[in-house]
Amino acid sequence: MTTQQLIDQIKKKQSFLCIGLDVDLNKMPKHLLKEEDPIFAFNKAIIEATHHLCVAYKPNTAFYEAYGIKGWQALEKTINYLNKNHPEIYTIADAKRGDIGNTSTMYAKAFLEDLGFDSVTVAPYMGKDSVEPFLAFKDKHTILLALTSNQGAFDFQTKSVDGVELYKQVLETSKSWKNAKNLMYVVGATKAEFLADIRKIIPESFLLVPGVGAQGGNLQEVCKYGMNKSIGLLINSSRGIIYASQDGDFAEAAAQKAEELQLQMSEILSL
Repeated sequence: MTTQQLIDQIKKKQSFLCIGLDVDLNKMPKHLLKEEDPIFAFNKAIIEATHHLCVAYKPNTAFYEAYGIKGWQALEKTINYLNKNHPEIYTIADAKRGDIGNTSTMYAKAFLEDLGFDSVTVAPYMGKDSVEPFLAFKDKHTILLALTSNQGAFDFQTKSVDGVELYKQVLETSKSWKNAKNLMYVVGATKAEFLADIRKIIPESFLLVPGVGAQGGNLQEVCKYGMNKSIGLLINSSRGIIYASQDGDFAEAAAQKAEELQLQMSEILSL
């Protein structure tokens, strides 16, 4: 999916919501555990209940890898189901990969080619040659970790090096990489006060913003400082939507939570 196609979907649906499919067998409704593939059954129900309210889904691959081959098969079935039944949906493999040379090429191939995701999250710590292999895939995006929402983000990301915070140096340097037009960036919703400075460095890029909802991020604050003329935001909510209920009505409850966010987004877009 191209950036323009994503923008078109945002305008059509009046939503820039991304739903995180972070599936935990201990948190899903117990009746689904009787299914042959409970993870896929859960995902399919959530997708069918919410696809009209969001523009993207983001499976965090750790929640699938943890269950071995069955988890990986569930991830594959989920992305295949989305690509076949809802091709208008933007898909993000939240894998946080990042290694040098041929290793990154293989990671990129795994997620962007073999599984067919539209994008993958990548850690920038190892620099240019760990990210450019992901950027080489046409009409695919690499979502670079810039400023994350966790407490440990202050350990390194906001430290000053030669008078400039490290995350700002990451942003600035990444603009010089080959096919940098295919970059998006992760900026945590709990770091909303940093967004004004971030937009000075990357005014046109899309930002994937986790942390709205369960982690305490504020949607209005994020939009105030982070939105650009092309919207430029994908707001992710995971636990707050998919685990709204652990009963038989879990999909309907997820849809209700997703609609609450979508209605707020529609109101913001109409201003």
